Amino acid sequence: MHALDDDSTSADPSSLNALQPGHRLLRWGIVVACGVGIALIPAPEGVSQQSWNLLAIFAATIVGSIVRPISSGAIVLIGVVATIIAGVMPGKDEAARVASALKGYADPIVWLVLAAFFISSGMVKTGLGRRIALLFIRALGRRSIGLGYSLIATDMLLASVIPSNTARSGGIIFPIARSVCHAYDSHPGPTAGRLGAFLMPLLYQCDVIICAMFLTGQASNALIAKFAKGETGLELGYAQWLLAAIVPGIVALLVVPFLLYRINPPQVKETPDAATFADGELKKMGKMGRSEWIMLAVFLLIGTLWMTKEFHSIHYSAVALLGIAVLLLARVLEWEELMAEREAWDVFIWYGGLVRMAEALSESGITRKFAEATATLTGGWEPWAALLLLVAIYFYAHYAFASITAHATAMYIPFIVVVMAAGAPPWIAVLLLAAASNLSAGLTHYGTTPAPIYFGAGYVTQRKWWQLGFAATAPALIIWGTIGVLWWKLLGLW
Repeated sequence: MHALDDDSTSADPSSLNALQPGHRLLRWGIVVACGVGIALIPAPEGVSQQSWNLLAIFAATIVGSIVRPISSGAIVLIGVVATIIAGVMPGKDEAARVASALKGYADPIVWLVLAAFFISSGMVKTGLGRRIALLFIRALGRRSIGLGYSLIATDMLLASVIPSNTARSGGIIFPIARSVCHAYDSHPGPTAGRLGAFLMPLLYQCDVIICAMFLTGQASNALIAKFAKGETGLELGYAQWLLAAIVPGIVALLVVPFLLYRINPPQVKETPDAATFADGELKKMGKMGRSEWIMLAVFLLIGTLWMTKEFHSIHYSAVALLGIAVLLLARVLEWEELMAEREAWDVFIWYGGLVRMAEALSESGITRKFAEATATLTGGWEPWAALLLLVAIYFYAHYAFASITAHATAMYIPFIVVVMAAGAPPWIAVLLLAAASNLSAGLTHYGTTPAPIYFGAGYVTQRKWWQLGFAATAPALIIWGTIGVLWWKLLGLW
Protein backbone atom coordinates (compact mmCIF):
# COMPACT_ATOMS: atom_id res chain seq x y z
CA MET A 1 0.00 0.00 0.00
CA HIS A 2 2.98 2.27 -0.33
CA ALA A 3 1.34 3.70 -3.43
CA LEU A 4 -1.17 5.43 -1.18
CA ASP A 5 1.46 7.32 0.76
CA ASP A 6 1.35 10.35 -1.50
CA ASP A 7 -0.95 12.86 0.13
CA SER A 8 -0.35 16.11 -1.69
CA THR A 9 -3.18 18.59 -1.86
CA SER A 10 -5.05 19.63 -4.95
CA ALA A 11 -3.27 22.95 -4.74
CA ASP A 12 0.06 21.26 -5.35
CA PRO A 13 -0.25 18.61 -8.08
CA SER A 14 3.47 18.26 -8.77
CA SER A 15 3.85 15.09 -6.72
CA LEU A 16 0.75 13.64 -8.39
CA ASN A 17 2.34 14.21 -11.78
CA ALA A 18 5.45 12.38 -10.54
CA LEU A 19 3.53 9.23 -9.63
CA GLN A 20 4.88 6.07 -11.20
CA PRO A 21 2.45 4.52 -13.73
CA GLY A 22 1.97 1.42 -11.59
CA HIS A 23 1.06 3.48 -8.55
CA ARG A 24 -1.40 5.57 -10.53
CA LEU A 25 -3.04 2.44 -11.98
CA LEU A 26 -3.39 0.96 -8.50
CA ARG A 27 -5.15 4.06 -7.29
CA TRP A 28 -7.47 4.06 -10.29
CA GLY A 29 -8.14 0.38 -9.64
CA ILE A 30 -9.28 1.16 -6.09
CA VAL A 31 -11.60 3.92 -7.34
CA VAL A 32 -13.15 1.79 -10.09
CA ALA A 33 -13.49 -1.25 -7.83
CA CYS A 34 -15.37 0.82 -5.28
CA GLY A 35 -17.85 2.20 -7.80
CA VAL A 36 -18.38 -1.03 -9.75
CA GLY A 37 -18.55 -3.10 -6.56
CA ILE A 38 -21.40 -1.03 -5.14
CA ALA A 39 -23.22 -0.88 -8.49
CA LEU A 40 -23.17 -4.69 -8.78
CA ILE A 41 -24.80 -5.16 -5.38
CA PRO A 42 -28.58 -5.45 -5.81
CA ALA A 43 -30.35 -2.26 -4.77
CA PRO A 44 -32.11 -2.62 -1.40
CA GLU A 45 -35.87 -2.79 -1.33
CA GLY A 46 -37.40 0.65 -1.77
CA VAL A 47 -34.30 2.10 -3.49
CA SER A 48 -34.35 2.53 -7.26
CA GLN A 49 -31.47 1.26 -9.35
CA GLN A 50 -30.90 4.81 -10.55
CA SER A 51 -30.42 6.02 -6.97
CA TRP A 52 -28.19 3.05 -6.18
CA ASN A 53 -25.96 3.82 -9.16
CA LEU A 54 -25.74 7.43 -7.97
CA LEU A 55 -24.47 6.12 -4.64
CA ALA A 56 -21.85 4.05 -6.48
CA ILE A 57 -20.58 7.08 -8.39
CA PHE A 58 -20.60 9.28 -5.29
CA ALA A 59 -18.68 6.68 -3.26
CA ALA A 60 -16.13 6.24 -6.06
CA THR A 61 -15.71 10.02 -6.23
CA ILE A 62 -15.09 10.27 -2.48
CA VAL A 63 -12.61 7.37 -2.61
CA GLY A 64 -10.93 9.01 -5.61
CA SER A 65 -10.51 12.25 -3.69
CA ILE A 66 -8.80 10.23 -0.94
CA VAL A 67 -6.43 7.98 -2.92
CA ARG A 68 -5.96 10.72 -5.59
CA PRO A 69 -4.76 9.17 -8.85
CA ILE A 70 -5.17 12.71 -10.19
CA SER A 71 -6.09 16.01 -8.51
CA SER A 72 -9.31 16.27 -6.52
CA GLY A 73 -10.85 18.81 -8.87
CA ALA A 74 -10.37 16.48 -11.81
CA ILE A 75 -11.75 13.51 -9.85
CA VAL A 76 -14.92 15.38 -8.95
CA LEU A 77 -15.37 16.67 -12.50
CA ILE A 78 -15.10 13.10 -13.78
CA GLY A 79 -17.67 12.07 -11.16
CA VAL A 80 -20.05 14.78 -12.34
CA VAL A 81 -19.62 13.64 -15.95
CA ALA A 82 -20.25 10.04 -14.87
CA THR A 83 -23.59 11.01 -13.31
CA ILE A 84 -24.59 12.61 -16.61
CA ILE A 85 -23.53 9.70 -18.81
CA ALA A 86 -25.12 7.15 -16.47
CA GLY A 87 -28.35 9.16 -16.31
CA VAL A 88 -28.58 8.91 -12.51
CA MET A 89 -29.51 12.51 -11.80
CA PRO A 90 -33.19 13.45 -11.47
CA GLY A 91 -34.87 15.01 -14.50
CA LYS A 92 -37.62 14.32 -17.00
CA ASP A 93 -35.29 14.31 -20.01
CA GLU A 94 -31.58 14.35 -20.87
CA ALA A 95 -31.28 18.15 -20.81
CA ALA A 96 -32.93 18.29 -17.39
CA ARG A 97 -30.58 15.62 -16.02
CA VAL A 98 -27.55 17.50 -17.31
CA ALA A 99 -28.83 20.69 -15.70
CA SER A 100 -29.40 18.76 -12.47
CA ALA A 101 -25.84 17.38 -12.49
CA LEU A 102 -24.39 20.87 -12.99
CA LYS A 103 -26.70 22.54 -10.49
CA GLY A 104 -24.01 22.62 -7.81
CA TYR A 105 -22.04 25.18 -9.82
CA ALA A 106 -24.98 27.55 -9.60
CA ASP A 107 -25.22 27.14 -5.83
CA PRO A 108 -24.78 30.58 -4.21
CA ILE A 109 -22.65 29.08 -1.42
CA VAL A 110 -20.19 27.68 -3.96
CA TRP A 111 -19.82 31.15 -5.47
CA LEU A 112 -19.36 32.59 -1.99
CA VAL A 113 -16.44 30.19 -1.49
CA LEU A 114 -14.93 31.41 -4.77
CA ALA A 115 -15.47 35.06 -3.82
CA ALA A 116 -13.81 34.48 -0.44
CA PHE A 117 -10.62 33.46 -2.23
CA PHE A 118 -10.75 36.58 -4.41
CA ILE A 119 -11.32 38.84 -1.40
CA SER A 120 -8.33 37.23 0.28
CA SER A 121 -6.27 37.96 -2.84
CA GLY A 122 -7.26 41.61 -2.65
CA MET A 123 -6.27 41.76 1.01
CA VAL A 124 -2.85 40.35 0.17
CA LYS A 125 -2.25 42.42 -2.99
CA THR A 126 -3.11 45.78 -1.44
CA GLY A 127 -1.15 45.09 1.74
CA LEU A 128 -4.23 45.64 3.89
CA GLY A 129 -4.16 42.04 5.00
CA ARG A 130 -0.56 42.38 6.04
CA ARG A 131 -1.32 45.61 7.90
CA ILE A 132 -4.19 43.97 9.80
CA ALA A 133 -2.01 40.95 10.52
CA LEU A 134 0.74 43.14 11.92
CA LEU A 135 -1.76 44.91 14.17
CA PHE A 136 -2.88 41.52 15.47
CA ILE A 137 0.73 40.45 15.96
CA ARG A 138 1.58 43.65 17.79
CA ALA A 139 -1.29 43.09 20.20
CA LEU A 140 -1.41 39.30 20.63
CA GLY A 141 1.52 37.77 18.84
CA ARG A 142 3.82 36.72 21.62
CA ARG A 143 2.73 33.08 21.19
CA SER A 144 1.31 31.30 18.17
CA ILE A 145 -1.49 29.83 20.29
CA GLY A 146 -2.44 33.39 21.23
CA LEU A 147 -2.73 34.31 17.57
CA GLY A 148 -5.09 31.40 17.12
CA TYR A 149 -7.23 32.32 20.10
CA SER A 150 -7.59 35.92 18.95
CA LEU A 151 -9.15 34.76 15.69
CA ILE A 152 -11.23 32.08 17.44
CA ALA A 153 -12.68 34.74 19.74
CA THR A 154 -13.51 36.88 16.72
CA ASP A 155 -15.30 33.97 15.06
CA MET A 156 -17.23 33.24 18.25
CA LEU A 157 -18.37 36.86 18.63
CA LEU A 158 -19.55 37.02 15.02
CA ALA A 159 -21.33 33.67 15.30
CA SER A 160 -23.68 35.15 17.86
CA VAL A 161 -25.28 37.26 15.12
CA ILE A 162 -24.11 35.94 11.73
CA PRO A 163 -25.92 32.72 10.70
CA SER A 164 -23.34 31.81 8.07
CA ASN A 165 -20.08 30.13 8.98
CA THR A 166 -18.95 30.74 5.41
CA ALA A 167 -19.52 34.48 5.62
CA ARG A 168 -17.71 35.03 8.89
CA SER A 169 -15.07 32.29 8.77
CA GLY A 170 -14.36 32.06 5.07
CA GLY A 171 -14.87 35.72 4.25
CA ILE A 172 -13.63 37.50 7.38
CA ILE A 173 -11.37 35.23 9.45
CA PHE A 174 -9.55 33.39 6.65
CA PRO A 175 -8.06 36.43 4.85
CA ILE A 176 -6.63 37.70 8.13
CA ALA A 177 -5.32 34.26 9.06
CA ARG A 178 -3.55 33.85 5.74
CA SER A 179 -2.05 37.32 6.09
CA VAL A 180 -0.77 36.41 9.57
CA CYS A 181 0.89 33.34 8.07
CA HIS A 182 2.49 35.42 5.32
CA ALA A 183 3.73 37.89 7.90
CA TYR A 184 5.61 35.01 9.55
CA ASP A 185 6.91 33.91 6.15
CA SER A 186 4.76 30.77 6.24
CA HIS A 187 3.54 29.76 2.79
CA PRO A 188 2.31 26.48 1.26
CA GLY A 189 5.30 24.22 0.72
CA PRO A 190 8.55 24.09 2.67
CA THR A 191 7.59 26.90 5.07
CA ALA A 192 4.02 25.70 5.77
CA GLY A 193 5.04 24.24 9.13
CA ARG A 194 6.19 27.59 10.48
CA LEU A 195 2.60 28.64 11.24
CA GLY A 196 0.05 27.95 8.49
CA ALA A 197 -0.06 24.16 8.89
CA PHE A 198 -1.04 24.72 12.53
CA LEU A 199 -3.30 27.76 12.19
CA MET A 200 -5.54 26.67 9.29
CA PRO A 201 -6.72 23.35 10.83
CA LEU A 202 -7.00 25.03 14.24
CA LEU A 203 -9.34 27.75 12.99
CA TYR A 204 -11.50 25.30 11.05
CA GLN A 205 -11.84 22.81 13.90
CA CYS A 206 -12.76 25.60 16.29
CA ASP A 207 -15.21 27.02 13.76
CA VAL A 208 -17.26 23.80 13.74
CA ILE A 209 -17.31 23.89 17.55
CA ILE A 210 -18.57 27.47 17.39
CA CYS A 211 -21.18 26.35 14.84
CA ALA A 212 -22.55 23.99 17.50
CA MET A 213 -22.75 26.73 20.15
CA PHE A 214 -25.31 29.10 18.61
CA LEU A 215 -28.62 28.83 16.79
CA THR A 216 -26.95 31.30 14.44
CA GLY A 217 -23.73 29.25 14.34
CA GLN A 218 -24.50 28.17 10.79
CA ALA A 219 -27.50 28.42 8.50
CA SER A 220 -28.95 24.92 8.90
CA ASN A 221 -29.16 25.13 12.70
CA ALA A 222 -32.52 26.84 12.27
CA LEU A 223 -33.62 23.88 10.15
CA ILE A 224 -32.41 21.47 12.86
CA ALA A 225 -34.43 23.39 15.46
CA LYS A 226 -37.50 23.12 13.22
CA PHE A 227 -37.00 19.37 12.84
CA ALA A 228 -36.61 18.98 16.60
CA LYS A 229 -39.83 20.85 17.34
CA GLY A 230 -41.74 18.90 14.71
CA GLU A 231 -40.69 15.51 16.10
CA THR A 232 -40.52 16.22 19.84
CA GLY A 233 -42.43 19.45 20.44
CA LEU A 234 -39.35 20.93 22.15
CA GLU A 235 -38.60 24.57 21.38
CA LEU A 236 -34.90 24.95 20.66
CA GLY A 237 -34.74 28.73 20.39
CA TYR A 238 -31.76 31.07 20.49
CA ALA A 239 -31.55 31.30 24.28
CA GLN A 240 -32.16 27.58 24.82
CA TRP A 241 -29.51 26.60 22.29
CA LEU A 242 -26.92 28.98 23.73
CA LEU A 243 -27.61 27.99 27.34
CA ALA A 244 -27.34 24.28 26.53
CA ALA A 245 -24.19 24.63 24.42
CA ILE A 246 -22.19 27.31 26.23
CA VAL A 247 -20.54 25.01 28.80
CA PRO A 248 -19.52 22.11 26.52
CA GLY A 249 -18.63 24.64 23.84
CA ILE A 250 -16.27 26.66 26.03
CA VAL A 251 -14.65 23.47 27.36
CA ALA A 252 -14.15 22.20 23.81
CA LEU A 253 -12.63 25.52 22.73
CA LEU A 254 -10.16 25.23 25.60
CA VAL A 255 -9.27 21.58 24.98
CA VAL A 256 -9.13 21.26 21.18
CA PRO A 257 -6.65 24.12 20.45
CA PHE A 258 -4.15 22.78 23.00
CA LEU A 259 -4.63 19.24 21.70
CA LEU A 260 -3.84 20.42 18.16
CA TYR A 261 -0.92 22.42 19.52
CA ARG A 262 0.49 19.22 20.99
CA ILE A 263 -0.03 16.89 18.03
CA ASN A 264 0.53 19.45 15.25
CA PRO A 265 2.76 22.15 16.74
CA PRO A 266 3.94 25.14 14.71
CA GLN A 267 7.64 25.69 14.31
CA VAL A 268 7.13 29.27 15.47
CA LYS A 269 5.97 28.98 19.09
CA GLU A 270 7.41 31.89 21.02
CA THR A 271 7.66 35.33 19.45
CA PRO A 272 8.91 37.65 22.22
CA ASP A 273 9.97 40.35 19.76
CA ALA A 274 6.71 40.24 17.80
CA ALA A 275 5.44 43.61 19.03
CA THR A 276 8.70 45.36 18.11
CA PHE A 277 8.85 43.61 14.76
CA ALA A 278 5.23 44.46 13.94
CA ASP A 279 5.62 48.08 14.96
CA GLY A 280 8.71 48.42 12.79
CA GLU A 281 7.00 46.81 9.78
CA LEU A 282 3.98 49.07 10.16
CA LYS A 283 6.26 52.11 10.09
CA LYS A 284 7.90 50.80 6.92
CA MET A 285 4.51 50.42 5.28
CA GLY A 286 3.67 54.04 6.04
CA LYS A 287 0.20 55.48 5.66
CA MET A 288 -2.54 53.60 3.88
CA GLY A 289 -2.71 54.23 0.13
CA ARG A 290 -5.70 54.43 -2.23
CA SER A 291 -5.93 50.69 -2.87
CA GLU A 292 -5.78 49.89 0.82
CA TRP A 293 -8.53 52.36 1.63
CA ILE A 294 -10.76 50.95 -1.09
CA MET A 295 -10.04 47.41 0.07
CA LEU A 296 -10.84 48.40 3.65
CA ALA A 297 -14.09 50.06 2.56
CA VAL A 298 -15.11 46.95 0.60
CA PHE A 299 -14.16 44.72 3.51
CA LEU A 300 -16.27 46.77 5.94
CA LEU A 301 -19.12 46.96 3.42
CA ILE A 302 -19.18 43.19 3.00
CA GLY A 303 -18.95 42.57 6.74
CA THR A 304 -21.72 45.08 7.50
CA LEU A 305 -24.07 43.72 4.85
CA TRP A 306 -23.44 40.16 6.02
CA MET A 307 -24.15 41.07 9.64
CA THR A 308 -27.33 43.00 8.75
CA LYS A 309 -28.83 40.57 6.24
CA GLU A 310 -32.18 40.49 8.05
CA PHE A 311 -32.70 44.17 7.16
CA HIS A 312 -32.00 43.97 3.41
CA SER A 313 -32.30 40.25 2.45
CA ILE A 314 -29.34 40.37 0.04
CA HIS A 315 -27.81 36.91 -0.11
CA TYR A 316 -24.31 36.48 1.31
CA SER A 317 -22.94 35.41 -2.07
CA ALA A 318 -24.40 38.48 -3.78
CA VAL A 319 -22.75 40.68 -1.17
CA ALA A 320 -19.39 39.00 -1.75
CA LEU A 321 -19.70 39.31 -5.52
CA LEU A 322 -20.66 42.97 -5.09
CA GLY A 323 -17.39 43.46 -3.25
CA ILE A 324 -15.46 41.78 -6.07
CA ALA A 325 -17.24 43.98 -8.63
CA VAL A 326 -16.24 47.13 -6.73
CA LEU A 327 -12.63 45.97 -6.56
CA LEU A 328 -12.65 45.34 -10.31
CA LEU A 329 -14.23 48.71 -11.10
CA ALA A 330 -11.71 50.49 -8.89
CA ARG A 331 -8.86 48.54 -10.55
CA VAL A 332 -7.74 47.23 -7.18
CA LEU A 333 -7.99 43.79 -8.75
CA GLU A 334 -7.63 42.98 -12.43
CA TRP A 335 -9.69 40.35 -14.24
CA GLU A 336 -6.53 38.57 -15.37
CA GLU A 337 -5.47 38.22 -11.73
CA LEU A 338 -8.74 36.54 -10.82
CA MET A 339 -8.43 34.16 -13.77
CA ALA A 340 -4.94 33.25 -12.54
CA GLU A 341 -6.25 32.24 -9.08
CA ARG A 342 -5.92 28.51 -9.84
CA GLU A 343 -6.53 27.41 -6.25
CA ALA A 344 -9.83 29.27 -6.13
CA TRP A 345 -11.11 27.77 -9.37
CA ASP A 346 -9.94 24.29 -8.38
CA VAL A 347 -11.94 24.50 -5.15
CA PHE A 348 -14.92 25.82 -7.12
CA ILE A 349 -14.90 22.76 -9.40
CA TRP A 350 -14.59 20.05 -6.76
CA TYR A 351 -16.79 21.66 -4.13
CA GLY A 352 -19.64 22.46 -6.52
CA GLY A 353 -19.62 18.90 -7.82
CA LEU A 354 -19.58 17.29 -4.37
CA VAL A 355 -22.32 19.52 -3.02
CA ARG A 356 -24.68 18.57 -5.86
CA MET A 357 -23.95 14.84 -5.72
CA ALA A 358 -24.48 14.78 -1.94
CA GLU A 359 -27.69 16.78 -2.33
CA ALA A 360 -29.01 14.41 -5.02
CA LEU A 361 -28.11 11.42 -2.86
CA SER A 362 -30.11 12.92 -0.01
CA GLU A 363 -33.07 13.54 -2.35
CA SER A 364 -32.96 9.90 -3.47
CA GLY A 365 -33.90 8.68 0.01
CA ILE A 366 -30.92 6.34 0.40
CA THR A 367 -29.58 8.10 3.46
CA ARG A 368 -33.00 7.96 5.11
CA LYS A 369 -33.13 4.21 4.44
CA PHE A 370 -29.68 3.91 6.01
CA ALA A 371 -30.79 5.73 9.14
CA GLU A 372 -33.94 3.65 9.52
CA ALA A 373 -31.96 0.42 9.09
CA THR A 374 -29.77 1.27 12.07
CA ALA A 375 -32.78 0.89 14.38
CA THR A 376 -32.41 -2.88 14.12
CA LEU A 377 -28.86 -2.68 15.51
CA THR A 378 -29.90 -1.61 18.98
CA GLY A 379 -32.90 -3.80 19.67
CA GLY A 380 -32.84 -4.84 23.32
CA TRP A 381 -29.83 -2.68 24.20
CA GLU A 382 -29.53 -0.53 27.32
CA PRO A 383 -30.61 3.05 26.46
CA TRP A 384 -27.19 4.66 27.03
CA ALA A 385 -25.35 2.00 25.01
CA ALA A 386 -27.85 2.40 22.17
CA LEU A 387 -27.48 6.18 22.34
CA LEU A 388 -23.68 5.91 22.14
CA LEU A 389 -23.77 3.70 19.04
CA LEU A 390 -26.48 5.66 17.23
CA VAL A 391 -24.84 9.05 17.80
CA ALA A 392 -21.51 7.60 16.63
CA ILE A 393 -23.13 6.25 13.45
CA TYR A 394 -24.83 9.60 12.83
CA PHE A 395 -21.59 11.45 13.50
CA TYR A 396 -19.27 9.43 11.26
CA ALA A 397 -21.84 9.22 8.47
CA HIS A 398 -20.76 12.79 7.70
CA TYR A 399 -17.85 11.37 5.70
CA ALA A 400 -20.50 10.93 2.97
CA PHE A 401 -21.74 14.53 3.08
CA ALA A 402 -20.38 17.79 1.71
CA SER A 403 -22.59 20.00 3.87
CA ILE A 404 -24.16 20.11 7.31
CA THR A 405 -27.52 20.94 5.73
CA ALA A 406 -27.52 17.82 3.55
CA HIS A 407 -26.54 15.63 6.51
CA ALA A 408 -29.19 17.05 8.83
CA THR A 409 -31.90 17.06 6.17
CA ALA A 410 -31.31 13.42 5.33
CA MET A 411 -30.69 11.95 8.76
CA TYR A 412 -31.72 14.18 11.70
CA ILE A 413 -35.41 13.25 11.76
CA PRO A 414 -35.06 9.46 11.39
CA PHE A 415 -32.19 9.37 13.88
CA ILE A 416 -33.98 11.44 16.49
CA VAL A 417 -36.90 9.00 16.21
CA VAL A 418 -34.58 6.00 16.54
CA VAL A 419 -32.60 7.51 19.45
CA MET A 420 -35.74 8.31 21.44
CA ALA A 421 -37.18 4.88 20.63
CA ALA A 422 -34.00 3.43 22.16
CA GLY A 423 -34.90 5.17 25.44
CA ALA A 424 -32.93 8.44 25.35
CA PRO A 425 -34.60 11.48 26.98
CA PRO A 426 -35.96 13.86 24.29
CA TRP A 427 -33.70 16.80 25.18
CA ILE A 428 -30.57 14.65 25.08
CA ALA A 429 -31.59 13.26 21.71
CA VAL A 430 -32.28 16.74 20.32
CA LEU A 431 -29.14 18.42 21.67
CA LEU A 432 -26.64 15.62 21.05
CA LEU A 433 -27.71 15.15 17.44
CA ALA A 434 -27.73 18.93 16.90
CA ALA A 435 -24.17 19.12 18.21
CA ALA A 436 -23.09 16.07 16.19
CA SER A 437 -24.50 17.64 13.02
CA ASN A 438 -22.06 20.53 13.43
CA LEU A 439 -19.03 18.88 15.04
CA SER A 440 -18.92 16.09 12.43
CA ALA A 441 -18.15 18.67 9.73
CA GLY A 442 -14.61 18.78 11.13
CA LEU A 443 -13.88 15.25 9.90
CA THR A 444 -13.07 16.11 6.28
CA HIS A 445 -11.90 18.85 3.94
CA TYR A 446 -15.41 19.11 2.46
CA GLY A 447 -17.55 18.82 5.61
CA THR A 448 -19.00 22.34 5.42
CA THR A 449 -18.39 25.38 3.26
CA PRO A 450 -15.40 26.94 5.09
CA ALA A 451 -13.55 23.60 4.82
CA PRO A 452 -12.43 23.98 1.19
CA ILE A 453 -11.34 27.55 1.90
CA TYR A 454 -8.98 26.62 4.73
CA PHE A 455 -7.87 23.35 3.12
CA GLY A 456 -7.54 24.97 -0.30
CA ALA A 457 -4.97 27.39 1.08
CA GLY A 458 -2.54 24.51 0.59
CA TYR A 459 -0.81 24.43 3.96
CA VAL A 460 -1.93 20.92 4.97
CA THR A 461 -2.07 17.72 2.94
CA GLN A 462 -5.38 15.91 2.62
CA ARG A 463 -4.22 12.94 4.67
CA LYS A 464 -2.96 15.19 7.44
CA TRP A 465 -6.19 17.19 7.38
CA TRP A 466 -8.26 14.04 7.85
CA GLN A 467 -5.97 12.79 10.63
CA LEU A 468 -6.26 16.10 12.50
CA GLY A 469 -10.01 16.16 11.89
CA PHE A 470 -10.46 12.72 13.41
CA ALA A 471 -8.24 13.61 16.38
CA ALA A 472 -10.00 16.93 17.08
CA THR A 473 -13.64 15.99 16.53
CA ALA A 474 -13.64 12.92 18.78
CA PRO A 475 -12.76 14.87 21.99
CA ALA A 476 -15.29 17.56 21.08
CA LEU A 477 -18.05 14.96 20.70
CA ILE A 478 -16.99 13.27 23.96
CA ILE A 479 -17.13 16.62 25.76
CA TRP A 480 -20.70 17.20 24.54
CA GLY A 481 -21.62 13.62 25.48
CA THR A 482 -20.23 13.85 29.04
CA ILE A 483 -19.87 17.42 30.29
CA GLY A 484 -22.75 18.49 28.09
CA VAL A 485 -25.08 15.76 29.34
CA LEU A 486 -24.18 16.55 32.98
CA TRP A 487 -24.75 20.25 32.33
CA TRP A 488 -28.19 19.49 30.84
CA LYS A 489 -28.96 17.44 33.96
CA LEU A 490 -28.07 20.45 36.09
CA LEU A 491 -30.38 22.57 33.93
CA GLY A 492 -33.18 20.10 34.57
CA LEU A 493 -33.56 19.05 30.93
CA TRP A 494 -33.68 15.35 31.82
